[in-house]
Amino acid sequence: MKTLKNIFLTVLTIGMLQSCVVSEKPNIDFFQNSKYDFQGAQFASINVPMVLAKSYIKKALREEGESEETIDLVKKASKIKVLTVTNGSSEMLNDYVQFLSNNHYEEWASIKHDGDDINIRVKQDGEIIKNMLITVGSKKNDIVFVDVKGNFTANDISKMINSVSDK
Repeated sequence: MKTLKNIFLTVLTIGMLQSCVVSEKPNIDFFQNSKYDFQGAQFASINVPMVLAKSYIKKALREEGESEETIDLVKKASKIKVLTVTNGSSEMLNDYVQFLSNNHYEEWASIKHDGDDINIRVKQDGEIIKNMLITVGSKKNDIVFVDVKGNFTANDISKMINSVSDK
């Protein structure tokens, strides 16, 4: 959980300083559906410019003492989108999970830590993983979605999950 929080805070900080696009409109496919009733949920989305962000993220992760597996994963990322949802509901999260299942995302890990639920789902193209979605949900119905695009292997993601799980 600490790793995901550090990544999110690093991305947010870098985004604010590096002409990152911040919006109140959702930037993840499921949440862009205008026909869905989000029941008062509030969104903040961030599109991170990877050209500027990679070196800052890697440096911050090294300073925090993160594993090389996590840093190597950042090197392979080509695009990161972050969406925070305040006042989300468990029904909305369940509908999101169903949307991902319908769009061929596979669940790779589900971790519980200090009352937070962390879920990692991936979409593969043969042996290459093109998209990884990380969901962090709290008991307060605040949810963070991180959409990472790149060219990853199953081994890359397994190493990162194991390094996070060990902590």
